[in-house]
Amino acid sequence: MKQESKLNLSNGFNCPLPLTNYDTVQLAHGSGGKLMSELIDKIFISTFNNKILNKMEDQATLEIGKNKIVFTTDSFVVDPIFFPGGDIGELAVNGTVNDLCMCGAKPTWLSAGFIIEEGFPIEELNKIVLSMRIAADKAGVQIVTGDTKVVNKNSCDKIFINTAGIGLLEKNLTISASNLKPGDSIIVSGTIADHGMAIMTSRKGLSFENTIQSDCASLNELVDLITNVTANVHAMRDPTRGGVAAVLNEFAKQSEVGIKIFSDKIPVKPDVNGACEILGIDPLYVANEGKLVVVLPKEEVSVLLAEMKRHPLGTDAEIIGEVVGDHPGIVVKKTLLGVEHIVDLPLGEQLPRIC
Repeated sequence: MKQESKLNLSNGFNCPLPLTNYDTVQLAHGSGGKLMSELIDKIFISTFNNKILNKMEDQATLEIGKNKIVFTTDSFVVDPIFFPGGDIGELAVNGTVNDLCMCGAKPTWLSAGFIIEEGFPIEELNKIVLSMRIAADKAGVQIVTGDTKVVNKNSCDKIFINTAGIGLLEKNLTISASNLKPGDSIIVSGTIADHGMAIMTSRKGLSFENTIQSDCASLNELVDLITNVTANVHAMRDPTRGGVAAVLNEFAKQSEVGIKIFSDKIPVKPDVNGACEILGIDPLYVANEGKLVVVLPKEEVSVLLAEMKRHPLGTDAEIIGEVVGDHPGIVVKKTLLGVEHIVDLPLGEQLPRIC
């Protein structure tokens, strides 16, 4: 059941407001968009309610005596399990490492739980586990515990992987989605939408002159560079489900500020942009698995951007926008013609099982 009404804003914006009421869980409830946010707020946050969880970061920072550890968990159900630029195993390690380091922590230990469908080829399982080991070695983490379950054929689709991660917060940093201030600058570390379009074009069987590759990578080395250049990072997040649009909306909501981005500053590879145009998809809403969004004071942004561009994972980094005092909680995109559009959270998901 879905209804629609109008949201009239005092700042002049006017947009449709979707009202949803479902009796069952929909694929869109795992999208990173409005339905997922609603599900988390109404079911999980209200039930598990505590001050650590309620911060709604991608990881939890826990104090043990004088030490701070960072803890996160994630599950991976990507389809297909092997895709251009990676596979479900590499994705599981990198995704967990990235969630840990977005607060400035040093990722250290991971767990890995496998739910495997009866009949899954041992050769493919070996390949996935090997790619996990290689990714863990590259990121400087160890997989130290885990679990394996096998379910009846057709009870799951091939293989699902759950991970948890622990990191150490050794630097005196306070990085949070609630820290944005008007005047801050917003950097994205490279071209967006690579992972999502690699999955989508593989699944749909679309062929282009060049195969679109996922950007799947661990970002802890790039985060170390960022936090060594400046201790004044206000917020940082990897834009996975829901893409850059979802991250910016979360930042705007949690900090109660407005965000303005500029369409000509958003880096997108030509082949990825072409695939998005063919499929009618805005790259801002497409998942990434090797990029980050970082927000910091404007006066420090030029030095950081120059340093990021020297790193292999930051060569295409760009300043894409700014934090403003107007329209709190709303993200807008300014086009080359000077027209401003609201960049809202997506209601659902353009492509399920992207990670």
